[in-house]
Amino acid sequence: MAISHIYPSVIVVALHLLTRMAMACNSNDLTALNGFSNCLASKIDGWESTKDCCTWHGVTCDNSSTVSSKRVVSLDLGNKKIAGRICESIGGLDQLRTLNLSHNFFYGNPPPNLFRLQHLEVLDLSSNNLVGPELDGIHLPSIRYFDISTNHFNGSADAALCENSPNIQWWDFNNFWSCTSLLQLYLNGNNLSGSFPEILLQLKLLNQLHLQENWFSGPVSVGTKNLSNLVELDLSTNLFSGELPDAFENLGKLELFSASSNNLRGNLPKSLVNSPSLVALDLRNNSLSGPLNLNCSAMIRLNSLNLGRNHFDGQIPESMSSCKSLSTLNLARNKLEGEIPNSFRNLQALRVVSLSNNSLVNLTRALDVLGNCKNLSIVILTLNFKDEQIPSDMNLQFANLRALVIANCRLRGPLPLWLTDYKELQVLDMSWNLLAGTLPIWLGNFRHLFYLDLSNNSFTGNMPESLTELKALTNTNITLEGMLVEVPMYRKLQRGREGWAYNSLGSLPPTLDLSFNNLSGPIWPAFGKLIGLHILNLKNNYLSGSIPDGLSGMISIETLDLSHNFLSGQIPNSLVKLSFLSKFSVAYNQLQGEIPTGGQFMTFPYASFEGNKGLCGQFFIPCKPTQSHPIDWSSNEHGDILGLPFVTGVATGFVLSTIICFTFGLADRMVKRIRSIFNKGDVRGMKYFTSRK
Repeated sequence: MAISHIYPSVIVVALHLLTRMAMACNSNDLTALNGFSNCLASKIDGWESTKDCCTWHGVTCDNSSTVSSKRVVSLDLGNKKIAGRICESIGGLDQLRTLNLSHNFFYGNPPPNLFRLQHLEVLDLSSNNLVGPELDGIHLPSIRYFDISTNHFNGSADAALCENSPNIQWWDFNNFWSCTSLLQLYLNGNNLSGSFPEILLQLKLLNQLHLQENWFSGPVSVGTKNLSNLVELDLSTNLFSGELPDAFENLGKLELFSASSNNLRGNLPKSLVNSPSLVALDLRNNSLSGPLNLNCSAMIRLNSLNLGRNHFDGQIPESMSSCKSLSTLNLARNKLEGEIPNSFRNLQALRVVSLSNNSLVNLTRALDVLGNCKNLSIVILTLNFKDEQIPSDMNLQFANLRALVIANCRLRGPLPLWLTDYKELQVLDMSWNLLAGTLPIWLGNFRHLFYLDLSNNSFTGNMPESLTELKALTNTNITLEGMLVEVPMYRKLQRGREGWAYNSLGSLPPTLDLSFNNLSGPIWPAFGKLIGLHILNLKNNYLSGSIPDGLSGMISIETLDLSHNFLSGQIPNSLVKLSFLSKFSVAYNQLQGEIPTGGQFMTFPYASFEGNKGLCGQFFIPCKPTQSHPIDWSSNEHGDILGLPFVTGVATGFVLSTIICFTFGLADRMVKRIRSIFNKGDVRGMKYFTSRK
């Protein structure tokens, strides 16, 4: 072969090799990553399948590097459920700019050389189980973002970090007093304690300060007024006490202020309720008191106001209607009284309102006023309007109503027809009232309804079969549009008890609760079509008939309570297929036969079955063959009712026939035996009969 034909082939091979070299990561980086991997409890998917570490999951190389020095610049493995130690080999990635190992299960002491990577700009080790003494010798001259929060470090970072890091803007740990260039400081989710850290007041450039979920106590410092660049200040879930300082007049950029879940008392400071920059104010779950004195004419940007669970009293002021931008309003669990102001109909931006647990009156007017807020989607009015009549004829303008909660008010009357106008309803809770009449068929027409609680009322008649057609519950993918707003809802379970609290309506389990009424008739087999239902509670009614076998179709059901009714027949064996069923009760009915075994039924206590004298099996007497599958003697093949005398006669005849047959059979055998004795000359036998004679 001619040389002229060889050279092109050699050139092609050489170019191919050079291309492969360009694709491969630096050998030092490869060694460092392999060393890092060796300290993990399990291998990371996709690693070591090739020697080109630049293609590994979470690894990024610098594409602008030369062929011979292609380097790893980013290792992003946040929230990957990785467990193990951080090996010292990580220091070999000396060109690393970003390292994110947050929200994993790393433990032990991080290696010191990790905190000396000269090019590192972003370091996030938050939310692991890392430990260690004081973090001495940190030297990260390029660092801008530093987060080692939510670990178990018992010291503070070296102040030299700030001195040697002129570019640092975001810090999340303890020692920060030298970082005068800090823009954002997040200390949330640690175990920090003591009084308000006055050292923070030196950080004049801060625009975000988050101290939530710690153990800070004492008063909030009046010196916060010096942090004039603050946009967000979050002090929630601590032990701050006393009155809020009147220190907000200089915070002209403050948009978010939260001090919820502390021990604050007193009234709202004047400088706070006149803030023109404030967008969100959250002071729920404190002991604040006095009248609501917000100056809504000044608070022109206020979008979210949460003052729930305090001790504010008096009436809701008419002036609140001047908060034209207000979208979310929570005044629940206070001591407010009177009527909802007529001017509230001007709050056209209002989407969510919770006024529960106050002493408001005149439900008809309340609905009329709120009904003019055309953008309202969530209305919670529980524990108000005591003993009033629910209005039967309303012309409300709700166009997007998705949740209506008017529970525990002792309201009277039937379920109002005007509810049918709100086709987008997803949550309807009118429990713990005195509502009466029959349940209307139109309840099954709501396309998006996934939570219906009409328990603890006085409804009568049969359950409407249309409830088995609730479209939102006939699939497992329930749409929660508009339901994820953080507004609490309390579900009362027993008299005298508060019950469960849900932080948002979106966390409510798909539910159908008709318990504690006067409903009668059967349980519809078609309930089995509700494959998305989690809770079915029909307790304490007058339901009769058998438990339908079709209920086994409710594949997502977690709670099934049919107790305290008049149900008969057997517990269907098919219910053992309900693998998510964790709470089950058929107590105090008229059930019989064997309790199913297998599946979740092995975990249910005696209380789930008590009050049924005909049951046998676990917790009860062992089942006899006729008990396991009882014979239905109630009718013949023509469907005629068999009377008790007939059944008794059959039984008596059977017993007498048995006795007669047994008697004649015994006599016959005795005669044959005597004949045999005399014929064979059985001396002993003849002596026996002679002596007996």
